[in-house]
Amino acid sequence: MNEKFTAYAQPEVLVDRAWIEKHSNDPEVRIVESNEDILLYETGHISGAVHIDWRRDLQDQTVRDYIREGGFAELCRRNGITENTTVVFYGDKSNWWACYAFWVFTLFGHKNLKVLDGGRDHWVAQDGPLTKEVPTHDAADYPTPPKRRDDEIRAFFADTLAHAQAELPLVDVRSPGEFSGEVTHMPEYPQEGVLRGGHIPGAHSCPWKTAANDDDTFKSREELAKIYEERLGLKQDDNVVAYCRIGERSSHTWFVLTYLLGFENVRNYDGSWTEWGNMVGVPIERTND
Repeated sequence: MNEKFTAYAQPEVLVDRAWIEKHSNDPEVRIVESNEDILLYETGHISGAVHIDWRRDLQDQTVRDYIREGGFAELCRRNGITENTTVVFYGDKSNWWACYAFWVFTLFGHKNLKVLDGGRDHWVAQDGPLTKEVPTHDAADYPTPPKRRDDEIRAFFADTLAHAQAELPLVDVRSPGEFSGEVTHMPEYPQEGVLRGGHIPGAHSCPWKTAANDDDTFKSREELAKIYEERLGLKQDDNVVAYCRIGERSSHTWFVLTYLLGFENVRNYDGSWTEWGNMVGVPIERTND
């Protein structure tokens, strides 16, 4: 195991290039690329990797929600994933979207999940080989999960409102401009229909990218502890809710807090600011007024 990983709370959840190369032909392993840029996969990907599109594959196309249990089982079947397959995620943007896919798979109770430290950009920077060959896999047998784990790792609007009112820890992982209310979307990104800017009252501002090094790998456990435990004052047994715009960036922070630092109770509010900023009558704080 990579020596850096041993300090994390759950070191087995991360892998490096050596691990990927060792398991490149392992039938019990499925590598999954999931990016913000859904066209990147076609330009080249890690050999054997399948593509899971966060919009098309993980989200319901009519209702604002994730796919249901049957849809998840079908997604796994057509990608050759069984309930015992070790699924390894990687992607662009310091694994932002890989962690999002990891979180969705966790919603359905899949047990064997890992993330390639550094993701796609780090792999490319280290001259990791890419291929345009799209793998084919026989359909696998994946049982339909009994239920989605919404009550365990997911926070809905009512949960988050009650959380804020109880003055429990909230982590806003958006950019400083979004947190202050100066802008309602990420810099250089389109406006996505949010009517009000600002943040949930009492939330801590800690942009998700704070957890990543310049080379897109995760920071050390010591560095992460300084960010979340010393600076934000979070404790291991705190009841924490993280949020962003639609729950993608906050899934990265959820991953860091849960698996790298060992926090016991972290939930992702995936409705996030596109829901909160459009709700009538909800409390909003701004720091730019």
